[in-house]
Amino acid sequence: MVYFVGAGCGAPDLITVRGQRLLSQADVIIHAGSLVNPQLLQEAKEGCQIYNSASMTLEEVFSVMKQAELDGKTTVRLHTGDPCLYGAIREQMDLLEREDISYDVVPGVSSFCGAAAALRAEYTLPDVSQTVIISRMAGRTPVPERESIARLAEHQSTMVLFLSTGLLSELSRELIAGGYPTDTPAAIVYKASWEDEKVCRCTVETLAQTAQEQGITKTALITVGRFLEGGYSRSKLYDPQFTHEFRKGQEL
Repeated sequence: MVYFVGAGCGAPDLITVRGQRLLSQADVIIHAGSLVNPQLLQEAKEGCQIYNSASMTLEEVFSVMKQAELDGKTTVRLHTGDPCLYGAIREQMDLLEREDISYDVVPGVSSFCGAAAALRAEYTLPDVSQTVIISRMAGRTPVPERESIARLAEHQSTMVLFLSTGLLSELSRELIAGGYPTDTPAAIVYKASWEDEKVCRCTVETLAQTAQEQGITKTALITVGRFLEGGYSRSKLYDPQFTHEFRKGQEL
């Protein structure tokens, strides 16, 4: 059996209870060494085989999984954050299905959630934004034209950008070209929930300058939107005049 486990966004205690249990029971662990907190590997039992996938190809990763299955061993494929976002797990699952190897997926705390916690912010605020767009800049991995940052920016909603820290000048241009005013609030969240977490607030126009001043070149998320300003309307759910299934509104 192979388990794809979300390691969480950094802090070792942000892995799920299920993920931690599987990690402690695994015979083989394949982890994204450049991103997963190494403290999590302390959960591994004695004799567990540990592989760092940072230097491995898909074929090499699958070879380890397949051999472990032939040997009757349990494998944990430990991904950063939640494996459903930029985890490249679909191609791994397809290979497992082709060989009729059973697998399961254990979700984790994504870094976009960790970033919101670091910012002490809510992405979805009444009368500000009710939509969160998660995307990335096109780099060596292309992005469909219909999903270009400029096209997505037309919505003027909350945006969270992964894998774009090295392209901040281009990102600023795309955001502004899409319609965000230059003074739109933005933030760079470096290593959300890690011990060396850093939050840098700026605007869409000053993203690149801010990152340069702070020495941030990778392992960061970019958040954009008016949700960072602080203004919003009160939620209807807890408004005393609002009636719903569990409470009758009060007349004032």
